[in-house]
Amino acid sequence: MTTMSEKAKMLAGALYTADDPELAADSARAAAWMARYNAPEEITAGAREALLKEALGSVGQGATVRAPFHYDYGYNIHLGARVFLNFGCIVLDVARVDIGAGTQIGPGVQILTADHPRDPALRAQMLEFGRPIRIGNNVWIGGGALILPGVTIGDDAIIGAGSVVTRDVPAGSTAMGNPARPRPS
Repeated sequence: MTTMSEKAKMLAGALYTADDPELAADSARAAAWMARYNAPEEITAGAREALLKEALGSVGQGATVRAPFHYDYGYNIHLGARVFLNFGCIVLDVARVDIGAGTQIGPGVQILTADHPRDPALRAQMLEFGRPIRIGNNVWIGGGALILPGVTIGDDAIIGAGSVVTRDVPAGSTAMGNPARPRPS
């Protein structure tokens, strides 16, 4: 019988412990990358693009991520062409995060795939899991919004600044508030 590694459990969306040596090494690599990317010295656009391609799962042509930028592992983040992430975005990518082409994300947005068991006995064992997030094409997410685990935001949707997105948002709709709710057009 083969036992799954903690990283394999994480990638499968199963309960895992984050203090596993393999995940700790991945986290250390991510921290070293963020130190380079977020360094105060000037980095050319070409160098920034190369750094993104080094760390993230995939990066579409013309994607822009302004520093500072923070994430857990990087390899679960997939950016479409012309994606724009403004200053101070955080992506907790213990599960896959897909951000579609032409999507614009305001400053201070948090995209959080990491989740924790509701059962306190499981939480006490330091177990966690992730649920993927999918953000469609041509989405606009206002500054300071929180996108919670397992959410899908459809193409052409708008998320109001400061909103907490706890449920899927249909394509073409505008959602805002806490919790974010679709508003009539």
